[in-house]
Amino acid sequence: MKKMFFAAIAASLLFVGCNEKAPVGKLTESGLDKKNFETEVNGKKTDLYVLTNPGGMEVCITNLGGRIVSIMVPDKDGNKKDVVLGFDSIQDYINIPSNYGAIIGRYGNRIGNGTFQIDDVKYDLPKNNFGHTLHGGDKGFHTVIFDAKLAADNILELTYLSKDGEEGFPGNLNVKVTYILGDDNALQIKYEAETDKPTVVNLTNHSYFNMDGDPTSKNTDWLLTLHADQYTPIDSTFMTTGEILTVEGTPMDFRTPTAVGARIDDATFTQLVNGKGYDHNWVLNTGGDINKVAATLESPKTGIVLDVYTTEPGMQFYAGNFMQGTDKGKKGIVYQHRTAVCLETQKYPDTPNKKDWPTTTLRPGEKYQSETIFKFSVKK
Repeated sequence: MKKMFFAAIAASLLFVGCNEKAPVGKLTESGLDKKNFETEVNGKKTDLYVLTNPGGMEVCITNLGGRIVSIMVPDKDGNKKDVVLGFDSIQDYINIPSNYGAIIGRYGNRIGNGTFQIDDVKYDLPKNNFGHTLHGGDKGFHTVIFDAKLAADNILELTYLSKDGEEGFPGNLNVKVTYILGDDNALQIKYEAETDKPTVVNLTNHSYFNMDGDPTSKNTDWLLTLHADQYTPIDSTFMTTGEILTVEGTPMDFRTPTAVGARIDDATFTQLVNGKGYDHNWVLNTGGDINKVAATLESPKTGIVLDVYTTEPGMQFYAGNFMQGTDKGKKGIVYQHRTAVCLETQKYPDTPNKKDWPTTTLRPGEKYQSETIFKFSVKK
C-alpha cells in the first residue's frame, strides 16, 4: 500500500528549474545539490533549506515530510561529519519509502489494532504494521508537503493542515514545526498543533543518527546513556503490553554509558527477541524538564556526542534492526543492518488505548506543544 502511494506521487512529479537562491553547481557542505530538491509534487513546491550557525554547523531540511536530510558537525579532530542518514534528492525520498529524518504524525509509534475511542466514539485507522497503525499510517506526515518559511539563517518554520478524516484521524489539525539551530550546536525542534474536534496527537522526529559520520559503520560501539529506570515491554507484534517494568538487571539498563551492541543479540531476553533488538520505549526520569539530559549518544571513534533534551515523558530507542541493505542513500552508499540509531521523543506507544498512560488527546481550545533538542559536542 505504501509503495503504491509513493508510486502515485512519483508519477505526478514535475521538475522545475533552479531558483535564484541556488547557483548552478553550488553544493551544501554535506554535498547536497539544492536543485535536486527544487521540484513540484502534487502541485506543491519542494525545496532544500539550509540552516547554519557561526560555529560552522549545517543542517539541511526538505519540506517533503519535514525531513532532516543532513547534519554536519565537527569531530574531535575538527573534521566535519554528516551524522544522519538520508537521500540526495526528492525523487529518492519518493522512490524509497522510508521515515529517514521525517516529522512523524499524527501519531508517532503504534496504535494497537488500528483503533481508539474518544468520548465513546470509535475511530478506525489504516493497519500498516503487524495489524497495528504505525507512524500515522501509510500517508502520515512523512509523506506530506509542508508549507515552509525560512525565518532566518538558523530558523525554518513548517506548517501543515491535516484535514478531518486524514488517515482516519478526527478533526482538522493545524500543525507547526519549527527548527532552530543555536550557536551552541543545538538543533531545537518545537511542535505545535490545534484542532477543531477531539483527536490524538503524538509528534516526533525520525532521524537516523550515525555517530561515526560514516554510513558504512555499525552502531555496535557507540555509547548510549538513557536516563530511565523503566521501559514499556512489547509483544511479538511490537505492541506495548500495558506493563511498565524496571530496567534493573536487564539488557534494557542504559543508565550508565553502555555500548549499543553489548547485549543487543541476547536471545535469552524475550524483549530483545520480540523487538529483533532494541525497538522499545523508555520511561524517562527527566519529568518533562527540557533542561535535563534525557539521553546521550557518543562515538568513541569520532568523539562526537549527542545530548537529547525533551519535554516528552518517553523515548523510543530503535537500533536499525530492520535496515536490510536495500536503501541506497546519500553519495550512493547502501545503508546496511544497524548502521544508525533513532532516538524518538514521544508519549508512550498506544497511549490512546491505555488510559493510565500520559494522554495524547487534544481538544478544541487546547494547544499541543512539545519540544526536543539535539545538542552536539565533541569529547576529545
